[in-house]
Amino acid sequence: MAVVQSVEEAVKNIKDGTRVMIGGFLGSGSPLKMIDTMVEKNVRDLDVISVTGCYPGGGFDLGKLSINKQIKKFTATHIGTDPQFVKQYLDGELEVEFNPMGTWIERIRAGGAGLGAVVTPVGIGTEMEEGREKINVEGRDYLVYPPLRAEVAIIKAHKADKSGNLVYKGTAMNSNVVMATAADLVIAEVEEVVEVGELYHGDIKTPGIFVDIIVVGNSPEERKEIYTEHWEKTKKL
Repeated sequence: MAVVQSVEEAVKNIKDGTRVMIGGFLGSGSPLKMIDTMVEKNVRDLDVISVTGCYPGGGFDLGKLSINKQIKKFTATHIGTDPQFVKQYLDGELEVEFNPMGTWIERIRAGGAGLGAVVTPVGIGTEMEEGREKINVEGRDYLVYPPLRAEVAIIKAHKADKSGNLVYKGTAMNSNVVMATAADLVIAEVEEVVEVGELYHGDIKTPGIFVDIIVVGNSPEERKEIYTEHWEKTKKL
């Protein structure tokens, strides 16, 4: 059964060198308070699995971890949205494992489902072949990708009940739902915690059996202020 903790207490589960999945996409559905606290605690050499870098206006979302050089390896779909990631990659300070976006999410799904690999024709004939096992099935070549799992997944949902059942709002379902299935420890940052029975069962997208820790993050009003501030910065760049 999930437990409700403070953000500070939950971050203690993330040590130097932890392999951690972080949900969200360019700030949408991102666990902002958990990321801020990871920066404050200065955990280092993180092996992060997340869809992309994030840098609207600088100093936002994963961009805080990149500026502070807390990430050692990044498994993602691209890094071009974050100039800090690009510089660290070109300077040899950051290891990046690039994936086509569909392959990346399927690798996480496979990790959560206990599947042995993702086999896909995507990337054949491109540099994605480098270092990958290739097999031929019925005359067609495929690349073989191992599943992705993490020690800790930090996800963002709209609400949780005290058993850990989660509901999401809008595009926050992007990578959070699948990440909840593919980690040894799942921390859900939510805007509100309610009693069991208050959530409509049809709205629950992540059953509580997958969630270990619930933390209360920023309120909807606070998140709106944060997003407005950073997107205004972006307009001025």
